[in-house]
Amino acid sequence: MNAPTEDRTRILVADDDRNIADLVRMYLAKAGYDVVVAPDGDAAQRILRDERVDLAVLDIMMPGPDGLQLMRAIRRRGDLPVILLTARGSDIDKVAGLQLGADDYVTKPFNPAELVARVQSVLRRSGEHGPDAAENIAIGELRMDVRNRLATVKGEPVPLTPKEFDLLATFARFANVTLDREKLLDLVWGTSFYGMRTVDVHIVRLRSKLDGSGLKIETVWGSGYRLVEAIPA
Repeated sequence: MNAPTEDRTRILVADDDRNIADLVRMYLAKAGYDVVVAPDGDAAQRILRDERVDLAVLDIMMPGPDGLQLMRAIRRRGDLPVILLTARGSDIDKVAGLQLGADDYVTKPFNPAELVARVQSVLRRSGEHGPDAAENIAIGELRMDVRNRLATVKGEPVPLTPKEFDLLATFARFANVTLDREKLLDLVWGTSFYGMRTVDVHIVRLRSKLDGSGLKIETVWGSGYRLVEAIPA
């Protein structure tokens, strides 16, 4: 049995493809999560029964009990957040998973950074804040104390509205990763109720507040935005 790290959100990743499982584990661990990997449904079942798990990432197609069977068992016991990994084009599996109570799904092949973003979004919706509740972020001259919601550049406070702070923290966690507007709405606002223009307006405001930070928010035409370190002129 793997002992969970105290006070860290623990995620089960169940996938029989070792390369995918190891890559996902690396990205989730980098994001601050405690990760346990199961190579098949039987191992996942044992972990779910015997260990503390805060969220499960389950491959639908794997030996032993598959992701949908595990999903049914999980929902009989409670409301553990679950993200399903599905093969491209398997719409029936996606619908079945959502009907069984999955919180989200990711289609293979996928960008591991996108999976991390979806994990954070699901945890936020479920009320489990995970590592970001006690996170300190440092990039360029920017420092962010997420717990106390303080942002400074070269030691000077940066005046941010609550949503500007959340948006900047999201960009900082995924530095150099392009995030589209829909993903940003999901991660920061937790809903797509707001229009895409909401994201654009907040980014314009953030850009004006990053002077001296050594950072800039780039527009990636046709794809979205990303936070990068600015190259001195």
